[in-house]
Amino acid sequence: MSSAAAMAVVLRASTLLLPSSASSQSTTTSRARFPAAAPLPRAPRGRHGGGKKSGLLAARRRGRRDRVACLPTKEEEEEEVGVAGDGEDDEGYLVREGEWGVRRMGRVGEEMRRVALVQAEAFHVPVALFNDFFFDFFKAEVLSALIYRVRNSPPDRYACLVAEETDATSQLSQAPYEKIVGVVDCTVQDEADILRNLQGIDEYLYVSGIAVLPSFRRRKVGTALLKACEALALQWRHRFMALRAYEDDDGARGLYSKAGFADPPGMAISEAEKMLGKPLLKEKQERIQ
Repeated sequence: MSSAAAMAVVLRASTLLLPSSASSQSTTTSRARFPAAAPLPRAPRGRHGGGKKSGLLAARRRGRRDRVACLPTKEEEEEEVGVAGDGEDDEGYLVREGEWGVRRMGRVGEEMRRVALVQAEAFHVPVALFNDFFFDFFKAEVLSALIYRVRNSPPDRYACLVAEETDATSQLSQAPYEKIVGVVDCTVQDEADILRNLQGIDEYLYVSGIAVLPSFRRRKVGTALLKACEALALQWRHRFMALRAYEDDDGARGLYSKAGFADPPGMAISEAEKMLGKPLLKEKQERIQ
C-alpha cells in the first residue's frame, strides 16, 4: 500500500475515535479501545440547564457585543458547584490514597488540556506514518468532547475527576496542572437496560475513561480514582455504580474486582464485554447525610 493510501485509511479510521456508545477502560486496557464519552446526562425533573443560554440570547437581543468566554470564570464556577463540596477536604480532595489526592477537574484551559493529554496518552493507537500528527488530532478530539460535556452537563450530573501527587516536595517545580497523572469521568445515567435489573434504583453513577500516564501506572492511581468515584456517588446520593470491562483484560478486571465491582446477572453486553456493578452500602449514605 502506498503512503498516500495508508494515510487515507488512517484518516477514515480517525473519525471513529469518539463513538457515541458508552464504555469504560482501565489504565491497563488495550490502547486500541478508546473509552467513548458517556451520553450527556439529562437534568432531573424540576431542573433545567438553560439559564446561561437564555441569558446569552437576551444579551444579544439587547445588542450587547461582549465576548463570551469558552469556559466559565472562577466566580461562576464557585457559584455553580462550590469550592469544596460535602465530603471534600480543605484542599478539595474527595479521596486521599497513599501519595495521591483525587479532586474534581478545574474548569480552566490548562487543566482541561492536561486531562486530554492523559487520556490521549493512554488510548492513542500508534500508526506507522505521521504518528505525531494523528496523536495531536486525537488529543484535540478528546479535548473538544471534554469541553462539550463540561459546558452542557449540570454540575451534579457529570464530573471529571483528576488524581495528582500530594507530596509538596515533588511539586515545587511544577505548575498545578502538571501534577495531574490520572483522570476518570463520572456521569449520572438512567439506562433502562441496567435499571431493570436493579430494584428500587432509578439512577446510577456510570464510570468511564479511566486513564493514567504510562510512567505512573501500577502505583495505585487507578485505585484512588475508583475510591473517589464512590465518594462522589455517595455525595450525590446514588446507590449503585457501573462500568464496562472487557473479558480479555485481566488487569482491568482485577482492579475493578478489588474495588468491589462484580458481574451482576442480566447485565452482560456481549461475550467480549461486560457491565460491572457495585451497590453502595446504605449505612455509608446515612453517615454522610
